[in-house]
Amino acid sequence: MLRLQYFGNKELVTVTEKGKEKTDTLFHTIPDFNFTNQLGKIITQKDFENKIYVADFFFATCPGICPKLSASMYYVQENFKDNPEVMFLSHTVDPQKDTVAALLEYSKKVHANNERWHFVTGKKDEIYKQAIYGYLISANEDAMAPGGFLHSEMFVLIDKHRHIRGFYDGTSVSEMNRLTDEIKVLMAEELIPKKKKSNGR
Repeated sequence: MLRLQYFGNKELVTVTEKGKEKTDTLFHTIPDFNFTNQLGKIITQKDFENKIYVADFFFATCPGICPKLSASMYYVQENFKDNPEVMFLSHTVDPQKDTVAALLEYSKKVHANNERWHFVTGKKDEIYKQAIYGYLISANEDAMAPGGFLHSEMFVLIDKHRHIRGFYDGTSVSEMNRLTDEIKVLMAEELIPKKKKSNGR
């Protein structure tokens, strides 16, 4: 069956199982995080355990691409509105202005399901570090950029093991259709071990 590729650095390690050595691959993993969402709740990687999720970066007062990004995320949200295993995580790059109250207002504006689509804020340096070293995309202040911030238009697809499995242009309709299709591919891929286990193989 079709499988999605892994993104980021990978490392080959030697492990011993039942007295035999074998080589295994360690893929890039999203680092632990601790942010606050639009409901004032602390959100960590534990909230996404056994979930597939889509991450992006934005800011509520963005005069550029952010409204389009949020509309695209809503589109994907609606495609999986009956599947609680698919979640969404939007990080503000302007935590000074994007308070909990501002994020809650924004979430209402874009018709987010607050149980599954988290808009998070936190320390600016931690957010930018998570973007660059965790999700492998850009996020930083830039006086020359619209609104004073520069951030990637890419959506990042994360599997249940915190590995990056895809990048998608959040301003593109065709890319959102590809993301929707590849979430389904990833869901099918995640089911393989369960099927093998249930069949006793």
